[in-house]
Amino acid sequence: MERNVGSLQEQAVKRKERLKALRDKKLHGREQEDEEPESKKAALEDTPEEKHRELKLRNYTPEDEELKERQVPKAKPASVEDKVKDQLEAANPEPIIEEVDLANLAPRKPDWDLKRDVAKKLEKLERRTQRAIAELIRDRLRGSEEELAGAVGAVGAEEGDSD
Repeated sequence: MERNVGSLQEQAVKRKERLKALRDKKLHGREQEDEEPESKKAALEDTPEEKHRELKLRNYTPEDEELKERQVPKAKPASVEDKVKDQLEAANPEPIIEEVDLANLAPRKPDWDLKRDVAKKLEKLERRTQRAIAELIRDRLRGSEEELAGAVGAVGAEEGDSD
């Protein structure tokens, strides 16, 4: 087991050496490259004191006099009214229909859906009503034919008696 621990420690030391070598190579490689801009080279060579950026206070109003000098004046938003007007004008198409038919715009009667749903049932009832009316007319005609036949028979009997 001690062998495993010893070999793990040796591997860790080797890994640290490789990482250090890579780090050194990376730093020295950047210094040797001529393609890099001057600003980046200057930033790498600066001391830590020079790397600090100047403090800019945008949203904070300090009470200290030194910090008040570093306060950035409030920015004013750019005017976008012209751009908005142009976009609104481009978005408004010319009207295609000059006159509007008021009949198409008028709302439907409140019971239109009821009439639609009941229409089929009403058709069936209408047919039955027509059949019933026709049956009643036939009955009356039959009754009037019998009465007519009876009247004709009565008249014929009277004529036969008078002979």
